[in-house]
Amino acid sequence: MNAPFKNSRRQFLFQSTGLVIGFTFGNELVADNTAPDLPIDLKNNLNINSWLYVDPAGKIDVYSGKVEFGQGIATAFRQIVADEMDVNIERVNILPCVTGIAPNEGVTSGSQSVEFGGLALRYACAQARGTLLEKASKSLNVPVGDLSIKDGLITAKNGETVNYWKLTSTELLQQKADGKYKPKGINNFQYIGQSVQRIDIPAKVSGGVAYIQDMKFTGMLHARIVRPPAPRAKLISVNESTIKSMPGVVGIVKNGSFLAVIAKREEQAINALNVAKKQSKWEMANDLPNTQAEWLKTMIDSPNLDTEHGVKKDPTKQGKKIIGGEFTKPFLAHASIGPSCAIAILKDGVTTIYNHAQGMYPLQRDIVKALQVPSEKVICIHREGSGMYGQSGADDVALDAALIAREFPNQHIRVQWMRDDEFKWEPYNSAMTVKIRASLDEGGNISDWTQDIYSNTHSTRPGEKEGNNLISSWYMANPQQGSPVTNIPLPAGGSHRNGIPLYSFPNQQINNHLVRAMPVRVSAFRTLGAFANIFAIESMMDKLAKEANADPIEFRLRHLQNQRGKDVILKVAEMSNWKPNPKRVKKNGKLYGRGMAFSQYKNLQVYCAVVTDIEIDANGKIRVTDVWAAAEAGLIINPDGFKNQIEGGLIQAISWSIFEEIKFNKTGIQTASWADYPILRFEDVPNIQVELINRPNEKSIGVGEGNAPIVGAIANALAMATNGRVYDLPLSPAKVKKLFT
Repeated sequence: MNAPFKNSRRQFLFQSTGLVIGFTFGNELVADNTAPDLPIDLKNNLNINSWLYVDPAGKIDVYSGKVEFGQGIATAFRQIVADEMDVNIERVNILPCVTGIAPNEGVTSGSQSVEFGGLALRYACAQARGTLLEKASKSLNVPVGDLSIKDGLITAKNGETVNYWKLTSTELLQQKADGKYKPKGINNFQYIGQSVQRIDIPAKVSGGVAYIQDMKFTGMLHARIVRPPAPRAKLISVNESTIKSMPGVVGIVKNGSFLAVIAKREEQAINALNVAKKQSKWEMANDLPNTQAEWLKTMIDSPNLDTEHGVKKDPTKQGKKIIGGEFTKPFLAHASIGPSCAIAILKDGVTTIYNHAQGMYPLQRDIVKALQVPSEKVICIHREGSGMYGQSGADDVALDAALIAREFPNQHIRVQWMRDDEFKWEPYNSAMTVKIRASLDEGGNISDWTQDIYSNTHSTRPGEKEGNNLISSWYMANPQQGSPVTNIPLPAGGSHRNGIPLYSFPNQQINNHLVRAMPVRVSAFRTLGAFANIFAIESMMDKLAKEANADPIEFRLRHLQNQRGKDVILKVAEMSNWKPNPKRVKKNGKLYGRGMAFSQYKNLQVYCAVVTDIEIDANGKIRVTDVWAAAEAGLIINPDGFKNQIEGGLIQAISWSIFEEIKFNKTGIQTASWADYPILRFEDVPNIQVELINRPNEKSIGVGEGNAPIVGAIANALAMATNGRVYDLPLSPAKVKKLFT
């Protein structure tokens, strides 16, 4: 299927599952510091035609550098473009991110898609609409002020009309963003603020081609990676002849300690994998700690003070009551429902990779390093994956497929990780220890707060200038090294994300310790360090409120100056019918508790306050029965999408809080299946009520990771119900039961 060039920036076209897309190479993420005051993503990608194309066929194609992976941004972007361009929403096509055509917006992460990418689209569309109005003004010979637009039809006061589709041309949007035209005001929205139906849902619930795992190509080969038994093991030998003689096997790729089997059918590749595991010998490193608890204890011995924050206005006034606590969180797995998958083909010297990673340009950069080819020889195309967030194995499997495709040119190579690959080889969320020491003055107010955070890095994503962060590059015959360990700086932060309390204390010091030695691989995970920091901070706020004989909500409001934060706390108190100083209840052999917690994600994005009711059985198992959440994120684009993000995030965070933990010993990772890594089940999903506060005069801010307060609410409900407190996540039955004695 061929199509004419739509504009000069496309050098050739190809067909991807029925969708024709064109692209060029070399879209580097380089900001133009001379550009006018524009959204940062637009300033980094000034060409308007890199954001959208007005098609003469009556459609508007949108090339966002942000990717859909279940958070609903494709629908939100569609709403934004339809409103800013004054067209029916059905005319808007959101195309997958392809390196070389889409704007380079880096990684889709940090709940920044609408806040940054959406805002850039609003400005780009405003300029496109203004350009079309200027052209219509000349065509109709009337002032721009005499023109109106409805569904792309421009009408003059004298009744003459012309539409976008006749005005558009290849050259129309070949211009730089200049800020001349501003986005619409809130009173002119038709779609923004409405719960528009998600465009990504139908295929997911109907068995359609929704994910990369569903994609098929004629003659496609299937591959599996033979991973080492443990990190840092080296391949000594493999019995290749036995594997190659198996039914359907077409070959083996061996590159240092990277080993893959390739077959005509998927089950044949899996059979070959199982045999290859038995027919290969490895030199083991045996260098992991004996247990996760042992590792957590060693973290606080780290001398690596990374950053210091806060102000000690008067260190002599530290209060009379001193309260302390040490809180820990284990390594957590992304535990994606769908194991990571990629499809690659080497044709005419160009490797094209379909993949569900969150950043196509950063991924391209590391694959280029691994293959040692020019950047124009690697094209990365985003396709949504099943169960994707943070940095799971999605980036890594793309390199796996590319390495194999290099040895089997002109054939599509499909690589899907096995369940144990996903659990043992994805980058985990870093374990953390947070120590807090605080004091109260005579009036029961917090007068001093000292906090020490110990953590590994929270991002080893691809795309860094130094090193290669794709795992198979470390096992090649000429191995590459990972990037230097760093911490994401504030205000967003990595290990110290939400490490600085939003509350106001006269004396406050936060010490962030970056632990550079990592026994297991870690990287980005939903909320990064915020989950552990909010667990510690909100647990400590309840401890201090109890010491001050204060109601937990009143105590927080007393120490909070941010009115938007106060508003969500007051809203959730109303929703849950909060009574001051809730009391523990014991009934039918079970304990019942209620707790609350609050945070503003990153201290920059969504405000969220949560009240949680729990029950605890005689074996110490916690069941969250009811959750109330109030959230606010400025101008709401899609209320239903906003609620979905909060609800889904709360359910996931409940699972982290009560169940999840990666286990290992000196010889290797012991978590390999769902049996080893229990998660929240459907029967344990609580009743959840979410209410949103809309502030249309405030900018839209990220909502996807506002789930962290619930861990504090559960921990506080547990403390209320048992008159004890668990400081180490997860809040497992064994730990809870110790509070009974």
